[in-house]
Amino acid sequence: MKKFADLSEREVLAVAISGEEEDSRIYMSFAEDLSERYPESAKLFEEMAEEEKGHRHRLLEIYEKSFGPNLPPIRRTDVKGFLRRRPVWLTKNLSLDVVRKEAEIMEFEAQRFYSKAAEQATNVGVRKLLGDLAEIEKSHENLAAKLTDKILTPNVREEEDRTRKRMFVLQYVQPGLAGLMDGSVSTLAPLFAAAFATHHNWQTFLVGLAASIGAGISMGFAEALSDDGSLTGRGSPWLRGGICGLMTTLGGLGHTLPYLVPDSWQNAFWIATAIAGVVVFFELWAIAYIRARYMDTPFLQAVFQIVLGGAIVLSVGILIGAA
Repeated sequence: MKKFADLSEREVLAVAISGEEEDSRIYMSFAEDLSERYPESAKLFEEMAEEEKGHRHRLLEIYEKSFGPNLPPIRRTDVKGFLRRRPVWLTKNLSLDVVRKEAEIMEFEAQRFYSKAAEQATNVGVRKLLGDLAEIEKSHENLAAKLTDKILTPNVREEEDRTRKRMFVLQYVQPGLAGLMDGSVSTLAPLFAAAFATHHNWQTFLVGLAASIGAGISMGFAEALSDDGSLTGRGSPWLRGGICGLMTTLGGLGHTLPYLVPDSWQNAFWIATAIAGVVVFFELWAIAYIRARYMDTPFLQAVFQIVLGGAIVLSVGILIGAA
């Protein structure tokens, strides 16, 4: 995977061409899905799809003039820094709000890409075209923001608030949630395996502490190295890595701390295990709520994925420890 700064002008244009083609198909998919329920919004997405096709033709024309007919096989997925989005366009009967948010993210990312690409372009014609496309994509982003059941014309403050909220989700919620999910779920098996294997609270606490800190370090580095933030606007990679690593550690420590109950207490192991079980219950439900609240995941689906998955991991740890 290449860094954006390392792309040649030819590769930048090739990424832009493939990106416009993909976005056009996505918008047409949205239009087909919305056509019966929201015909006016569907027409708007059809128009946006046609515009994306026009952008692709303009980019292809200037590419062929500069580099010939052959496009290098490089796409957005080959460039470090682009958002990895869920393919929601493959889902039918999406709510208008979900479509709007997805379109906003797509146009926001495209606008940043063209702005960055224009800054490093050396060819005057290419630089002007990329700058023009950045402005067009910005207007598309504003247009997508209006696709709600109640159409509102946002003023400057509303637009700033919307951008701030989007940045908050990208820079803090996403890495924090990823860390919390990993820390809360991945440490369940080793912690409860140690607990039921030893029936010794202090030893169990040490295993849980090591698993939590180790997972936090691993997740922190993985998040920091996954995206430098230059295209997505997700902020400093080390800030995101720190948030992800911290939340991973906290997710594991939540059900580890109950094992600080002194072994000298009567029924100390069962007291600690009962408290840890209650903590796990609230952790998993909190993660499901956050996913539903910020990540557009249906609540019941989030519960099924997180709570059921966590319960399975917990059961595996108990079975292995008790064997």
